[in-house]
Amino acid sequence: MCGIIGYIGNKQASDILISGLSHLEYRGYDSSGIALMHDNKTEIFKAQGKLINLIEILNSALPTYKASHLGIGHIRWATHGLPTTANAHPHTCTCKKLTLVHNGIIENYKELKEELIQNQKNTVFRSQTDTEIAAHLIAYEYGKTKNLLKAMQNAVKKIKGAFAFCAIHNDEPDKIVVAKRNAPLVIGLGEGENFVASDIPAIIEYTKKAIYLCDYQVGVITKDDVKIYDENDVLVQNKIEYLPFEAMAISKMGYKHFMLKEIHEQGDVVRNVLSSKILSPVEKIKLEEFKLDKAKIKNIKRIQIIACGTSLHAGLVGKYILEKFAKIPTDVESSSEYIYRDTIADENTLVIGISQSGETADTISAIKQVKKENSHVIIITNRADSTMARLADSLMPVNAGIEVSVAATKSYMAQLMSLYILAIYLYEQKGLNDYDGEIINLKQELIELPNKIETLLENVSDIKEVARKYANYKDFIFIARGINYPTALEGALKLKEISYINATGYSAGELKHGPIAMLDENMPVLALLNKGIVYDKVLSNCEEARARQAKLIAVTNYVSKKDEGLFNDIILIPSVSDTLSPAVNIVVLQLLAYYISEFLGKDVDQPRNLAKSVTVE
Repeated sequence: MCGIIGYIGNKQASDILISGLSHLEYRGYDSSGIALMHDNKTEIFKAQGKLINLIEILNSALPTYKASHLGIGHIRWATHGLPTTANAHPHTCTCKKLTLVHNGIIENYKELKEELIQNQKNTVFRSQTDTEIAAHLIAYEYGKTKNLLKAMQNAVKKIKGAFAFCAIHNDEPDKIVVAKRNAPLVIGLGEGENFVASDIPAIIEYTKKAIYLCDYQVGVITKDDVKIYDENDVLVQNKIEYLPFEAMAISKMGYKHFMLKEIHEQGDVVRNVLSSKILSPVEKIKLEEFKLDKAKIKNIKRIQIIACGTSLHAGLVGKYILEKFAKIPTDVESSSEYIYRDTIADENTLVIGISQSGETADTISAIKQVKKENSHVIIITNRADSTMARLADSLMPVNAGIEVSVAATKSYMAQLMSLYILAIYLYEQKGLNDYDGEIINLKQELIELPNKIETLLENVSDIKEVARKYANYKDFIFIARGINYPTALEGALKLKEISYINATGYSAGELKHGPIAMLDENMPVLALLNKGIVYDKVLSNCEEARARQAKLIAVTNYVSKKDEGLFNDIILIPSVSDTLSPAVNIVVLQLLAYYISEFLGKDVDQPRNLAKSVTVE
């Protein structure tokens, strides 16, 4: 989940590395560091905590490092070893000639360490990290070959786990050597300069051309050339791709936080996802991305949705609409659980993998696992350039744009829209007619949804007031039934992610099966109450909570006069059908979490302990 950056060219390397790391902080912010080479010597700067601490160290350092045109950098999310300066990257070998940064986990680092101790009695270990073991191993291989490329190739053959490596050596001051397995790495191409990074936001300011390194490949990057070799040491030509994003996408555009900006972008996100797919309520959905024909669609007996975190909650909403409209039994499972049990799937199983980044390690493993069973895999992701996208049989890019804030908002909305489109498409392709009228109404509602979201966002005073009122509570419960139960889960996740309040989502009917024991005057309960089939039941559950003196908040499109007194606070949403209500309700819950976090003075965009792209299992 860490972020790495490398630069070689004619510009001041330190500025480019720091800029790149600032756009990779969503991948971790436990510590940071850069290594700069000049006159065949490497100088390393490290700092514990956020990137600003490293910048302060650089500002107070001697100016000699500014002459460097070659360097590598790292932003860390700690896996092995505490988030200390000693454990911060870059790491070096005993003689300090080789310097390395790494994203991933080396599973056999203990065994490799023992071998190194036996082979090199004078090895000096300066950290608790698995990465330092890799640095010593590559240096050991360099001692045998006197060639950084060969040393990297030999070393990675001995390493088990996931990695993206970026290495420099004082004896070869004209190159960066990189390697990749099950971790993202992109090489940016420039004129008289080249870049390497974990993700394109780090380099989009400088180039629009890139090469994506494939697993088991090793690359040599100079300022004028890039050479890539496969695992058999054969020179290969990876495709040059043009990056789809603009540097403006990583600007706050006047908003206080990226999260608030991204919440406000959701109207346009919906428009982007629906564009060219829903032309009118009476026309059939167009979904050219889905590569199964009608005959094969009719043979689908089962759907499996595999995802993690926020994407898992989108998948749970998808289950409701897929089963209702497509009439196909649908299972939703967290990727981390899916990969450690028997895979029950076949050629009549449709598997939907969902991930904002497309680099979620658990989900990638699950997708690889299920592809062996000949299931058709459709990937819903915000990154059409990702590992998961390359594994897809069908690909649905959600077109949400770069999402900088660690807490997912607009990408969740885009995932929801993709699942609605897919459900309607399967219904139409199967030739079903049970819900023709409802489908037409749903498509009309989807067309109108951006305006409803923007109307809600124009007046958030009620949400702010509720946030201010409840910001100092230590616990929070979210309840809902039916299609909004996943929305309750996602709302609770957003609140705990960025405010650290102990928030939990429950099916409202389950409240009295244990959780009701926690209710008293110090426990706020937020209920999602949309007019529909479960409205009266959720209202009854609210009565039970109020009888235990819980503070009650309603997010609703309807409350009768006789029931208004039941609630301490009511947040009204625009009129929307029960089927589409998750897409409106979630905006309220995102804003509530945002304003509570802001009132508490938390770091909204970079909450503690989290990383946006979880690239290790």
